[in-house]
Amino acid sequence: MTRAPLRFGVSLAADSSAPLIRAAQDADRFGLDLLGVRDQPYRRDTVDALTLMASVLAGTSRIRVLPAVACLPLRPPAALAKAIATMDRLSGGRVELGLGSGMSPDGIEIYGGPRHGGAAARRALEEAVQIIRLHWSDQNGLRFKGEHYRFAASQAGPAPVHQIGIWLGVTGPRGLDLAGRVADGWIAPSSLVPPKRLVDGQRRLDEAALRAGREPAEIRRVYVLEGAVDEGDSRGFLHGPPRQWVYELTELAVGHGVDSFLFAGGLEQLPVFALEVVPAVREQVARERAASPQRSDPLEPSLQTGRSSRSVPQG
Repeated sequence: MTRAPLRFGVSLAADSSAPLIRAAQDADRFGLDLLGVRDQPYRRDTVDALTLMASVLAGTSRIRVLPAVACLPLRPPAALAKAIATMDRLSGGRVELGLGSGMSPDGIEIYGGPRHGGAAARRALEEAVQIIRLHWSDQNGLRFKGEHYRFAASQAGPAPVHQIGIWLGVTGPRGLDLAGRVADGWIAPSSLVPPKRLVDGQRRLDEAALRAGREPAEIRRVYVLEGAVDEGDSRGFLHGPPRQWVYELTELAVGHGVDSFLFAGGLEQLPVFALEVVPAVREQVARERAASPQRSDPLEPSLQTGRSSRSVPQG
């Protein structure tokens, strides 16, 4: 099984009171690979995620930026495709797309968006992926008529400068089936997909990909780390000192097939995560992969209890 290169990044809440641009520039300077922006336009205390992304791209030089994830019911897919492609072109190819059906049906409805049930939300998500890819294609005379969206254009474009990945933020079994069929990646938050559910989700994603004639290894596995890096004793999974994070992230990468991590803890913890945890995880993963090159099963359940199979050093 081909292993995707490890990527590490940060997930920013678009909090209007937070030093967001400075945090993004710090992440860029620290050498992180990804910066996700949470898209919750129905919240009055947030700035617009796409505008923030554009500002971040203008103020950084290397980090890749994505909505994690874009709130589809309030982001018409053709307009979203144009915005994402424009940012990709202006940044020299530093944009990816995380897409989801929205975490707050009440907030979406109050803000003027449609209220979809589970099945309808999945159908809308699948239609959106089709429209976005049409928009980025080199085809002419585009026509799409679905249950939730319609799209027509004499020609496609603008096209991004690189092949943008569409990563779906889904958690349920049917959503994972959809991601396995059509997505380039899966974004899973640790609070909703703890290690035991991660094992089951990986298996479901792989099986759906195989049924669709796809290679499961081509689908990125992005894990949002909703925890805290602090000193002292462990307070559970992803809540403890840096050495605990190194062991747990190494197990997630080597034993569970996660290839991308987005840190969603407090911004004051970002330097410790980026400068202490990330280099140590890269080193440990490289060491273990070199020692056991045949180990490629992402479903080994050693973190199912929320604890690493490795013993975490004390003191």
